Amino acid sequence: MNIEEYRDYCLLKPGVTEETPFGPDTLVFKVGGKMFALTDINDFSSINLKCDPEKAVQLREEFDYVLPGYHMNKQHWNTVQIGTGATDRQLKEWIDHSYELILNSLPKAQRLAVASAQE
Repeated sequence: MNIEEYRDYCLLKPGVTEETPFGPDTLVFKVGGKMFALTDINDFSSINLKCDPEKAVQLREEFDYVLPGYHMNKQHWNTVQIGTGATDRQLKEWIDHSYELILNSLPKAQRLAVASAQE
């Protein structure tokens, strides 16, 4: 997966916005105003993704290219290194998981707004 494919995949999801709140080099994807994925625009060598804490530990133990979230809460975020073994299918699955975690954490009214914007 390259950065364009990553960006396109994230933007396909309902209610997603693309921002650079940490400066022009960090591309952040949000749903309901909350981050679910981010990466360095100039050096697409890793992606930070939100993850269920138990699943985060499991993925880190199973895959050497999944690390505790760089500059993030290490209990809830993983950094996935790109080009070191992660398949596109895995990346999409983990992006989906991150998106769903954030979407499901939103208040009901926001979740419904995202759902209705999709239709």
